[in-house]
Amino acid sequence: MGKLAVGALRAVLLVVLVGTVLVQALMVWTLVSGKDPEDGSLPLTALRVITILGMVSVQVAVVCVGRLVTMVRRGTVFSPAAFRYVDGVIGAIVAAALVWFAVTIVNAPGQRDDPGVTVIMGGIGVAILGVALIVYVLRMLLAQAVARDAEASQLQAELAEVI
Repeated sequence: MGKLAVGALRAVLLVVLVGTVLVQALMVWTLVSGKDPEDGSLPLTALRVITILGMVSVQVAVVCVGRLVTMVRRGTVFSPAAFRYVDGVIGAIVAAALVWFAVTIVNAPGQRDDPGVTVIMGGIGVAILGVALIVYVLRMLLAQAVARDAEASQLQAELAEVI
């Protein structure tokens, strides 16, 4: 991975992390202060709490991806230590899907005239779970690569003994 790509990815991750922290801070301030700038028909308090939890899942994913990028840069990504961060990304994606399903449930009563919106939102949640499954498949590929790397190291050590 090139230095430019790593630098650009780290910059994007930093912007996302700072942005999510700011959104969380604004949501917490709105909940604590009791000064609701909007008087919407949806239960805004529940949506704000859900947003705060959703931002936590994004932050977990950003930190895990950042750690994986560091491992790629150092050439240590094909090690058992990488699984912890990949599992963190998978967990964060599943948590984001659960948060999205919570938003769908909170939004559903307001969609009685047009239930298609709720169905579409549910479909988006299923798609998010699909992304978690894709990352899980990539995790299995990483596991195969780590096993092959360990096997190659063992064979190389045996060959060195013979020589």
